[in-house]
Amino acid sequence: MSALLTRLQGTSLSDRALRSSLFTVGGFGFSQALRLASNLILTRLLFPEAFGMMALVMVVMMGLAMFSDVGVTPAILQSKRGDDPDFLNTAWTIQVIRGAGLWLTTCALAWPIAVVYGEDQLMQLVPVTGLTLLIAGFRPTRMDTANRHLMLGRVTMLDAVTQISGLIVAVLLAWLTGSVWALVFSGLVGGLVEVVVNSRFLPGERNRFRWEPAAARELINFGKWIFLSTIAGFLFSQGDKLLIGKYLSLDLFGIYNIGYFLASFPMLLGGMVTRRILIPIYREAPPSESRENFEKLRKMRYAVTAALMTLVAGFAALGVWLVDLMYDPRYFAAGAVVVLIACMQMPQIIVQTYDQAALAAGDSKRFFVLAATRGVLMIVCILVGLSLAGLVGALIAQGVAIVLAYPVVIWLARRMGAWDPLHDLVFALAGLAAAGAALWLNWGEIVALSAKAL
Repeated sequence: MSALLTRLQGTSLSDRALRSSLFTVGGFGFSQALRLASNLILTRLLFPEAFGMMALVMVVMMGLAMFSDVGVTPAILQSKRGDDPDFLNTAWTIQVIRGAGLWLTTCALAWPIAVVYGEDQLMQLVPVTGLTLLIAGFRPTRMDTANRHLMLGRVTMLDAVTQISGLIVAVLLAWLTGSVWALVFSGLVGGLVEVVVNSRFLPGERNRFRWEPAAARELINFGKWIFLSTIAGFLFSQGDKLLIGKYLSLDLFGIYNIGYFLASFPMLLGGMVTRRILIPIYREAPPSESRENFEKLRKMRYAVTAALMTLVAGFAALGVWLVDLMYDPRYFAAGAVVVLIACMQMPQIIVQTYDQAALAAGDSKRFFVLAATRGVLMIVCILVGLSLAGLVGALIAQGVAIVLAYPVVIWLARRMGAWDPLHDLVFALAGLAAAGAALWLNWGEIVALSAKAL
């Protein structure tokens, strides 16, 4: 115990990584507990159509955010000037300008989006929700600085304050109005609280408007490939909602999103760990530099993948039971969605720890190649899956797309000295066994979902 306490107070890379990992996992657990509590309460106060409507709005918000991402956060994390006030203020200025532009874009797109999806209410929902993008532009770079140096304790606590604020507003407004607007205004309040508390309670200088040409050139040069990567990333991560949202009725799309909400827990945790922990580690101890660095990363990779694979296998096996336990009968079909999504996420978990190696090395171009390949494969596979087998075909297609992109993952990981074929083989076999067992246990519910969503 004393050795663990010593490590938690240490300043070495491994000590900071351990401490930050514990904060990240603990913060994630608290965050997901809040999300689950909010979801369970709100599904009893709102109808499935409200969740379907909000899912469409959030696809638009995420699309705009990703289509305009210039990589400010990863640039700060990997740049040698990542602690320079002029660099940070220039990055913040770019971020604010981008946020204002995104909100104006939501205003311009509201009517066309409402026409495409045949929902007049989207004309009001889209521009109001778009204010969250404007607010996010003012997030202080102190948050990125804390991440850069693996000092995430206070960030984690402030994130909890933000989420609690949003939850209270969402539940109160849903109880008073029974309207989708409860979800919209809770997002606005959460965004404002995030900016205020992180600006007030994180250490560092206050951000000011600044435009240093050298810093701007570095940010733009790095960010041009991030910009393209996030466009491809949108297709990869949101292509299902973009296409399935048009294919399904609004209530069934809401049920799909409840299933996705539950099944996405392991991937959200994995994404948070890789973004917050692995970029600093890859930057300070590149695996291509020495066998010792590679072995340290191998141990961490095995631990992260094993934990995530165990978690996602649990959701795959128990998805139907979980939905039946926690939700009312209107949402029962979401159980089979949980099972299928969890199974299809297993290949992504195996390769997730490779993605950040290129960004840590400042090679955003190769990262774009991987993101573009995944995005194109995801859209094509989902379209084929929808045409052949409806919703179930689209869910299976997501796993197929990830597997087809594996050769490009190998190409990127080998360039960075990070590829570990033994790791991939071990967890591929484990994933196949877990997925087979989950599908066998829940086959009846999967067949019923297929009949319902054809």
